[in-house]
Amino acid sequence: MVQYTQETYLYDPNVLLKLDFHRSPAKFQPFISAANPGESWLQVRPLKDTDYDRGFLQLLSQLTNVGNITRTQFLTRFSQMKASGDYYVTVIEDTRKGEIIGAASLIIERKFIHNCAVRGRLEDVVVNDTYRGKQLGKLIVVTVSLLAEHLGCYKMSLDCKDKLIKFYETLGYVLIPGNSNSMTIRYDEDTPTLKRNSTSAATGAAGDAYQTVVVIMPFKSTFIK
Repeated sequence: MVQYTQETYLYDPNVLLKLDFHRSPAKFQPFISAANPGESWLQVRPLKDTDYDRGFLQLLSQLTNVGNITRTQFLTRFSQMKASGDYYVTVIEDTRKGEIIGAASLIIERKFIHNCAVRGRLEDVVVNDTYRGKQLGKLIVVTVSLLAEHLGCYKMSLDCKDKLIKFYETLGYVLIPGNSNSMTIRYDEDTPTLKRNSTSAATGAAGDAYQTVVVIMPFKSTFIK
């Protein structure tokens, strides 16, 4: 295992210790949290600048196309995210192997509306499927959701496939009536086209998988003691 003399966190790891997992409607059996993830060799923490060597990008490739990202590209993007102060990429590490096995990102949007409020978006949720049965998907989502509340977000939103709606509902997310569509323009294809995603069917006219917008709103009324 590679030993590093110096590592940089994307954000202060101590903030994760302040999160009260009893505020989440999620049911953990047995109870786990970011501070106590259920196994001594599991660690929930912010992304580090050294996680290029711990398989972080390989884990993301289980979710979507990542590309051939060099170490320099990774470090440049890491520095940009850290400098902005609005990116909270959170990971789960198997410390026995020095391998990242779970991840989710909280992105903060700064608004003029709601008295210059901030909104959270949940992105890039992925857990290595060889670690099923340890509640890690639930753990990483609840961690960043509570983090959004801790940071003062007035709501937290995500896009998900229809088959995942029930999962996110158990974690406190709800569909907003009349506002449960996701619309996207893709610029990374040869011919950009407007794609409409909704909950009305499993696939679109062109075979594109539908996604659903799921929101915690208002945020603080969802997590109750």
